[in-house]
Amino acid sequence: MFKELKKGIKELKGYTPDAVRTPILQSLIDYIQEKRDEDEPINLNFVCTHNSRRSHLSQIWAQTLAAYFDIPKVACYSGGTEATALFPKVLDTLEGAGFRISKLSEGGNPVYAIKYGDNSLPIIGFSKTYDHAFNPESNFAAIMTCGHADENCPYIPGAEKRIPMTFDDPKAFDGTNLQSQKYMERSLEIAAQLYYVFSKVV
Repeated sequence: MFKELKKGIKELKGYTPDAVRTPILQSLIDYIQEKRDEDEPINLNFVCTHNSRRSHLSQIWAQTLAAYFDIPKVACYSGGTEATALFPKVLDTLEGAGFRISKLSEGGNPVYAIKYGDNSLPIIGFSKTYDHAFNPESNFAAIMTCGHADENCPYIPGAEKRIPMTFDDPKAFDGTNLQSQKYMERSLEIAAQLYYVFSKVV
């Protein structure tokens, strides 16, 4: 794992969820633990409205933290109720945290390879719907990362479990002087909660 990224991950250790968040995170811990106990694949699909910000941050941090805690058979995905494009500020934020990113295609919805280590398998990032062929059809947990998608998409076909792990949208700060700060805050909030989740899996 890249040195700068690993250093930042170590700093996430102090997070403790409040009374509202604890049962939500425990639901995800239980899903991962059950799959690991049965030696089954652990498929996590992070769902948002546009698959442009929070769902990608969640997917990338989850895959990275699974590797950090050496939890095998974890495959993380993301999708939206509609497809748009991975927002460039998300990529800038991830690079600031220590990820290395390569652009694989051009166009209105570019594809990116996101790496957390020299020898790690790249995480593929592009906007897609949650039921896109790139994502699993069944045997996965759907983690709803935004309230709008959670409210407007009550049923995710193929999901074994649905977890409403929502976050505020950093999009509210686009075009302001606080944009970089708020995107990094949201990224670290997501990372800290997923650190907590994977640290509890045995």
